[in-house]
Amino acid sequence: METDIDDRYGDLDSRTDSDIPEIPPSSDRTPEILKKALSGLSSRWKNWWIRGILTLTMISLFFLIIYMGSFMLMLLVLGIQVKCFHEIITIGYRVYRSYDLPWFRTLSWYFLLCVNYFFYGETVADYFATFVQREEQLQFLIRYHRFISFALYLAGFCMFVLSLVKKHYRLQFYMFAWTHVTLLITVTQSHLVIQNLFEGMIWFLVPISSVICNDITAYLFGFFFGRTPLIKLSPKKTWEGFIGGFFSTVVFGFIAAYMLSKYQYFVCPVEYRSDVNSFVTECEPSELFQLQSYSLPPFLKAVLRRETVSLYPFQIHSIALSTFASLIGPFGGFFASGFKRAFKIKDFANTIPGHGGIMDRFDCQYLMATFVHVYITSFIRGPNPSKVLQQLLVLQPEQQLNIYKTLKTHLIEKGILQPTLKL
Repeated sequence: METDIDDRYGDLDSRTDSDIPEIPPSSDRTPEILKKALSGLSSRWKNWWIRGILTLTMISLFFLIIYMGSFMLMLLVLGIQVKCFHEIITIGYRVYRSYDLPWFRTLSWYFLLCVNYFFYGETVADYFATFVQREEQLQFLIRYHRFISFALYLAGFCMFVLSLVKKHYRLQFYMFAWTHVTLLITVTQSHLVIQNLFEGMIWFLVPISSVICNDITAYLFGFFFGRTPLIKLSPKKTWEGFIGGFFSTVVFGFIAAYMLSKYQYFVCPVEYRSDVNSFVTECEPSELFQLQSYSLPPFLKAVLRRETVSLYPFQIHSIALSTFASLIGPFGGFFASGFKRAFKIKDFANTIPGHGGIMDRFDCQYLMATFVHVYITSFIRGPNPSKVLQQLLVLQPEQQLNIYKTLKTHLIEKGILQPTLKL
């Protein structure tokens, strides 16, 4: 019996791609009404219609959630994160046949809970300081948040060590690493998506919609005009689709940025107002979202017959976001294609007919979320007065008084405040 276990698990690290067991294909979950309506079409056109109908349905639901507000968008991100984690972890279970490993399924979800507790606790500490200040129990949790998070993770780590079983060691460590890489891909990236959302809904909508636009237009250009293969990892991807998707996405991003920049609902940072106990998006729009006049280059002056053009500065930034979404973003999809080929699967799951799993639709979004976060912190973000005020409010009275005295002295030295006046 021990020899059989050795044969099964002992040589996992020496297997080649051809040795990976094939995972049974997922069942077709296309609604019967669609199957009957499209029964007379070829498989190529049947898939085109199924993808199109489901895409329009998902976009409509997305608009509805946007209308419902920032909190519902955060719940949507959390739900997508959990589903993506489930899809990737399930592949690991199937590939390594690890269903019988002691505690492992429980530990995987426990680690997901721990990492989410850490990241969302950090968000609460950053953006809900005024609310936390009123609740004594929350003050304790926030003050010792990182210690509690580490203790929770440490408990899971010890549980994993205690669960190690002779002849299963190598497989258990494979799955331990698989879980942590999955957490890195899903949880940390979804946390960045929410951080972008707090900067203003426009920083959430334009990048995400640009990736969606590139996905749709690249598919359409490839479907109707595609002739030249783009990359071996994705045989259906073509240069025609890649180039057509790029230009379409840049134009779409530029127009979407113009439309959304007009409304406070989209451009103001998402903040929690304790007096109304809800999220609000009210502010005086920054210069980034105020129309500015720009001089045109000489060759455009002759074509457009005008000297200047009025644009929102954010529209210029949208070109950078759209360019990344259409040129670099697809590499997230190529990475996912390589992953699926390595484990001989067509899709991560069969959640959405014609599309595959949730991860199949969001493989490029995670890479985009990281870029947007880095872009904001590098080129956009300045001091946020409301956030600075929240951080001051959670300080002890003595610390607030010291800051007050220092600020008053600085203003007097600069001649901004008269010594006889009170701040």
